Amino acid sequence: MSLVSELPGRFDPFPLYRELREESPLLLDPAQEVWHVFRYDDVQRVLSEHAVFSSRMRAGREPDQNHLFASSLISTDPPRHRQLRSLVSEAFTLRAVAALEPRIAEIVAELLDRVAGRGSMDLIDDFAYPLPVIVIAELMGIPAEDRDRFKRWSDIVVSQVREYESSPARAAAQQEMAEYFFAMIERRRRDPGEDLISRLLAAQVDGEHLSVMELLGFCALLLVAGNETTTNLLGNAVLTFTEWPGTIERLGAESGALPSAIEEVLRFRSPVQCMFRITTQDTTLGGTPIRAGSRLAAWIGSANRDGRQFPDPETFAVDRHPKRHLAFGQGIHFCLGAPLARLEARVALSALLARLPGLRLAPGASLERIDSTIIFGPRQLPVEWQAA
Repeated sequence: MSLVSELPGRFDPFPLYRELREESPLLLDPAQEVWHVFRYDDVQRVLSEHAVFSSRMRAGREPDQNHLFASSLISTDPPRHRQLRSLVSEAFTLRAVAALEPRIAEIVAELLDRVAGRGSMDLIDDFAYPLPVIVIAELMGIPAEDRDRFKRWSDIVVSQVREYESSPARAAAQQEMAEYFFAMIERRRRDPGEDLISRLLAAQVDGEHLSVMELLGFCALLLVAGNETTTNLLGNAVLTFTEWPGTIERLGAESGALPSAIEEVLRFRSPVQCMFRITTQDTTLGGTPIRAGSRLAAWIGSANRDGRQFPDPETFAVDRHPKRHLAFGQGIHFCLGAPLARLEARVALSALLARLPGLRLAPGASLERIDSTIIFGPRQLPVEWQAA
């Protein structure tokens, strides 16, 4: 079990994933009473069969401000999940997301204007972090001066503490988030606008408005999912492009190849490495009996490197087809924000390649991953290019 405990601290967990897929594809951690799932077929099933593998990790307990996500989409099952998802889905349709492209391009240009003449930057701090934070904050109607608080809260929430555990820092961050969003909800209740929070306040499910905890859960989920995953998708993409010779040159010359490259990054270095579920009944997985009430950790990062599904899985292949990665989840919990993440990545990476010629990882850069079991990406990413 010591091998699994090492995963969150490894910048390159993929060799260990490979070992576990072959030797212990379904591994019980007796200390935490969690089954760890590593092979693609098993992970896909855990993520897909919501009737057996439930997202309600805190079922039977009243949601509170220290567990904001207990009333959110990622922690509910049908029929409530279907009702909640329908309320926010209109904001993330392909048409709605496409309408955001001009503003995203404007933000990208502003961020690059600040650094283009320098010849170097920390890609995370100077670019990959502020872009999605600005986008999601504007969608939610959050003042610009509060964006740094957003980032601090979301970093703590996805920190190395596992989904089914808590910590004083995490509890404090969620309490601060709850108080902030509660005040924001009350302001929007008195003075509604065109932002997503106002729209959620006005929305109804079967003739009833959302509860305060459901509203808070939506806000917290949009905050964290709206910036952490995209920040790390961008960081993972640039790191991967610089590691594989000729990739940056090809993508610069063939703009049509970029969407395919982004999908391969999602497989090769998935921003979300792990999701948690709990069984609702006795079942079997990979031929192993699993009792009702068992907690499972489905390792998406391992599934996406499974050679049974992806030939030559350790190779980054821009032209890989078909693309059956699980980076955005599967089934009813498939990431609602996937179109927005893909759009932000395409616009951002296209501009980076066009405006920063000779983009490369800074020589001698020492890389560490962010402190999280769930989210995966570099903490910093020093890069250089040929400044004009």
